[in-house]
Amino acid sequence: MNASVDTLSSYEDELQALRDALQTRLAQLLPEGHEHDLVCAAMREGTLVPGKRIRPLLLILAAQDLGCKLGQPGLLDLACAIEMVHAASLILDDIPCMDNALLRRGKPTIHRQFGENVAILAAVALLSRAFGVVAEAEGLRDVCKTEAAAELSRAAGLQGLVQGQFRDLSEGSQPRSAEAILSTNTLKTSTLFEATLQMAALAAGASTEVRQTLRCFAQDLGQAFQLLDDLSDGCSTTGKDINKDSGKSTLVAILGPEAVHQRLQEHLSSADEHLLHACGQKAVTRHFMRRWFEKQLTMFS
Repeated sequence: MNASVDTLSSYEDELQALRDALQTRLAQLLPEGHEHDLVCAAMREGTLVPGKRIRPLLLILAAQDLGCKLGQPGLLDLACAIEMVHAASLILDDIPCMDNALLRRGKPTIHRQFGENVAILAAVALLSRAFGVVAEAEGLRDVCKTEAAAELSRAAGLQGLVQGQFRDLSEGSQPRSAEAILSTNTLKTSTLFEATLQMAALAAGASTEVRQTLRCFAQDLGQAFQLLDDLSDGCSTTGKDINKDSGKSTLVAILGPEAVHQRLQEHLSSADEHLLHACGQKAVTRHFMRRWFEKQLTMFS
């Protein structure tokens, strides 16, 4: 029992060390600017406020499972670029003409703190900075950085986040089929996970077969992640507005919580199989994802 506790403690310590390294590097990559530079302040507020850091942690852990050494040059910067894109998407999702959210990570949303105009400019600046970070990452081959930028571009643009948000805004309040909702979920959530895993694979020099398997993993992971988000809509411990999905056509509204919970478990099982095939039995990424979802799902048990 003590060995198990010690192992778990060591694992949590290692994760916290990675989070600390990410926080430090993000702060370095997003300088404060002068005291009246509201855009810089909004960029830092939207990115540096403590969050789950699922995507950057996933990138680093998967890269390690695929053969990268911890501390490999450029890897941390790729992870920071992913987090910048994610932070930018949250800032834009929250503004009044989109989801009009009041809270994010337990604090007032960026547009409430700095104004809608500053929030939009901060999001655009974060997107721009993310691609600059990829281009300037030290220790990575030029072809790796080029392909990583292409993956990130696809995930952030019309083939990913932008299209997903547009569909959600234009169709979310109307009756939708389960297939249409799943398609939107793929664009909103799976595509950025896909870019995350592809960037990890590129840094590790993974084979085409492994990269394709990781794409399948990202698809299932994104669906599970979005279903979890839908299930948690009425929960007051998420740090976000509650009941934002009221009147919206989600799978929870169509199928009910129990059926959605079952679907979520099926996606997790499928994701684990893909990850097993790509990274092996003892992959730390598998342990990370299992423990993270187990912890989140205790809210609904």
